[in-house]
Amino acid sequence: MPELPEVETVRAGLERLVGQTINNIEIFDPRVVRTELPLAGREITAVRRRGKYLWFAFRDGDALLAHLGMSGQFRIGGQSKHERVRLDVGGQTLSFADQRMFGKLAFSPGGAAGPAEISHIALDLFDPALDVAQLAAKIRSKRSAVKRVLLDQSTVSGIGNIYADEALWRSRLHYARPASGLSTAKIRELLRAAKAVMAEALEVGGTSFDALYVSVVGEAGYFERSLAAYGREGLPCPRCSRPIVREPFMGRSSFLCRKCQRPQ
Repeated sequence: MPELPEVETVRAGLERLVGQTINNIEIFDPRVVRTELPLAGREITAVRRRGKYLWFAFRDGDALLAHLGMSGQFRIGGQSKHERVRLDVGGQTLSFADQRMFGKLAFSPGGAAGPAEISHIALDLFDPALDVAQLAAKIRSKRSAVKRVLLDQSTVSGIGNIYADEALWRSRLHYARPASGLSTAKIRELLRAAKAVMAEALEVGGTSFDALYVSVVGEAGYFERSLAAYGREGLPCPRCSRPIVREPFMGRSSFLCRKCQRPQ
């Protein structure tokens, strides 16, 4: 699933549509459309993001909210495989394609500044309004495994499986360590690691393992080449050379070094 760096890369690419008006919309597969989409005639004034969600803000105060799900893609111009929705925006074609059909589009009345539909989504680590001390205290109050807490979008948004594993590796933390058992200093170190690894991923367009994630012009991200733990099962840990292992966690996988990241 695209995480903060990938969604931010898409959002930045969509900014070229700011100032343009939506002339027409065609829906080829209603399964990705969660509400009516009365978009024709609306001018885009901004493209914004919170965590893994992004939205088009309109001059009249309404918004189009989008979540990419597992494989959703916005593409500007040209043909898109698995195209589900097509918009004419100022004479340019904007397609929403989704192979696995977990993405969604929804109209948000009055949602230009922030859709009510995502009011439960927490701020992310790049939001200037984030209070890091308050977030660290909130994380430390939870008894759940620290990785589960990182993935909880109501605690801190934008972090998914890839960047959680990378941040935990950088912080030498085992994914199953209870968050409440960590010191405030260690939690702040983990948050710095998560922000740093996502910033590095942003510089190269995010992480693409296959064609399911590309930018709005079809370009892949290159951060896969810099991953230290995620997806590297059997390869040497960049820090100690012991093999990276994969373990089941929350119905998915966690990648870690058992020497660098001990359970206690």
